[in-house]
Amino acid sequence: MDKLHAMTTFVRVVEAQSFSKAAETLSMPRSSVTTTIKTLEGHLGTPLLRRSTRTLSLTDAGERYYASCRAILSDIALAENELSTNATSPRGRVRADMPGVIGRAIVLPRLREFEQRFPGIELVLGLSDRPADLIYDGIDCVIRTGELADSNLVARRVGQLNWITCASPRYLKEYGEPVSVTALSAHRAINYISNATGRPLDWRFNVAGENLAMTMSSRFAVNETEAYLQCGLEGLGLIQLSEFVAFPYLKTGRLKEVLASARCSPVPISMVYPNGRHASGATKAFVDWVVDIFEQNDFNRGA
Repeated sequence: MDKLHAMTTFVRVVEAQSFSKAAETLSMPRSSVTTTIKTLEGHLGTPLLRRSTRTLSLTDAGERYYASCRAILSDIALAENELSTNATSPRGRVRADMPGVIGRAIVLPRLREFEQRFPGIELVLGLSDRPADLIYDGIDCVIRTGELADSNLVARRVGQLNWITCASPRYLKEYGEPVSVTALSAHRAINYISNATGRPLDWRFNVAGENLAMTMSSRFAVNETEAYLQCGLEGLGLIQLSEFVAFPYLKTGRLKEVLASARCSPVPISMVYPNGRHASGATKAFVDWVVDIFEQNDFNRGA
């Protein structure tokens, strides 16, 4: 058995969540992928995957082996990159995950530039409000907002976000403008449901130097940023979102900021990826490129 080939196949099956999709990306027959995984499990003496007609998941042993395979394959890619005669042109596949609004506003408009600068990198982008698990989901790097939990991952701060409270002229005409945070009890709010917890996010303010987190009651709640923004534009209630998402609508007058004096403190935007030993040259190149385009957009001031 070719152990390196088996590891690569196993990792691709986990990342694709499908034997068929993995076979397509590896240009192999599905039967060969299935045989490779069965042979690998026989060699290790333990099942790595739980299979059903609709789902594919890792066993406990599979999770540990997957993490080890990722580290080994990353080390191999790193060694190859370091020996490359053209270190300025890294090659490889990078899987990156980021909030949809950041991806659409900052990263996607610059992809042609990335393609021209790094022709040897295959980039797979995941745009979602649901936070990804780098190890379990097979992600090389992610963009995350807010404070980060301690981990053995590297986090590079790329900027910050200002969260603002705003409403449409239609809403303000019907319900008036709140003059203070305490006046919010008389207003309608649209809640945003966290994809991580399934619960509405707290509304955050800063009053007289003190940070406040409030639970707002609402008739409407959504779990996707574009839908959340649309609810605000339709005048269904107050919304609280990042300034760079709201900016085009503030500029045209379709939204108006309220309670500006009670803005909460900015939250950091970070690029998170494995430490240098496990990060490939392609991943490092993508991370550096993202850091650079955030600096060009002056996100250290949050707008």
